Amino acid sequence: MDDFLSLSDAERLEALNAAASVSGRLPHLLEKDIWVVWALHHLFTGPHAEHLVFKGGTSLSKAYSVIRRFSEDVDLTYDIRTIAPDLIEEAGGPIPASKSQEKKWTKQIRARLAEWVASEIVPRLKHELTRQSLPATVRVEHDKVFIDYTPLRTGTGYVPPAVMLEFGGRSTGEPSEPRAIVCDAAAYLPMLTFPTATPQVMRAERTFWEKATAIHVFCAQGSFRGGERFARHWHDIARLDTAGYVDSAIADRALGQAVADHKSIFFSEKTKEGDMIDYHAAVSGKLQLVPDAGALATLAADYQRMVDDGLLLDDAEPFGTLMERCRAIQEKANMRHLPGLPATAARQ
Repeated sequence: MDDFLSLSDAERLEALNAAASVSGRLPHLLEKDIWVVWALHHLFTGPHAEHLVFKGGTSLSKAYSVIRRFSEDVDLTYDIRTIAPDLIEEAGGPIPASKSQEKKWTKQIRARLAEWVASEIVPRLKHELTRQSLPATVRVEHDKVFIDYTPLRTGTGYVPPAVMLEFGGRSTGEPSEPRAIVCDAAAYLPMLTFPTATPQVMRAERTFWEKATAIHVFCAQGSFRGGERFARHWHDIARLDTAGYVDSAIADRALGQAVADHKSIFFSEKTKEGDMIDYHAAVSGKLQLVPDAGALATLAADYQRMVDDGLLLDDAEPFGTLMERCRAIQEKANMRHLPGLPATAARQ
């Protein structure tokens, strides 16, 4: 069988159009997905694979098949025990003892991570692109790596022709497990071979609490740090609920507490009024997943942009329906936090 990436531009475009006509998915999204899997393959066959964890919305799509929306960027954790063993030994654990210590840790970890990314990850990716004569370049911005590829097709502009690999180094990424990943186009083009990967992936239950607490912050602030492209979190937790992961996540009280412990130190945030946001309250019966009117309009606009560019594929319910589902998850999470529920083991 021919390798998709070894085909000419014209042949690759013909293949993408054929896959798009059968699948109903847009060619530019199928193309970007191939680059996502290509990047994961080379990250998790490299010398640092045992210390990396793939997480976030893209992991829910590619590793767990929980969501059908197109998820374009790759979130990764480089184990804090590997990048900062001296800091952990000093503190006696993977979480700083104070906010001042957290600032010291964050500054040092970001510097180390940026150096590691520039010296280890970027050269390896550049080497592979050159070796395979692929139409892409690599650039780095601190702890983010961008694979800018020459697109065969484009959409509305909401999805750029670049895969962003965003690295973090302030967590272990646990609990996690290995999961097999394939390209979306592969099912529709069996005569071709595509990149595959088997990364270590953050468990879906932890991803729920990571996303739910991020939503909780949005509801308290009325905005989302990083600008646009945030409506995906609401879509994702609704699909996690459908797949049953929300029930297991909210039953695991230790996991929720672990996420709250970690975010309270490393990602402390304030409300619009200047009060500290209580992550422990969010995982203990006071979770808010539906924003107030002003922020709701902002969220609705971003959701519509996702729909317009085809990111939700064939899985886009009306915005009002999505909010109803998230309100039901909010109520379930808050009601099910009852005394006596078993607390299963969780780690940072």
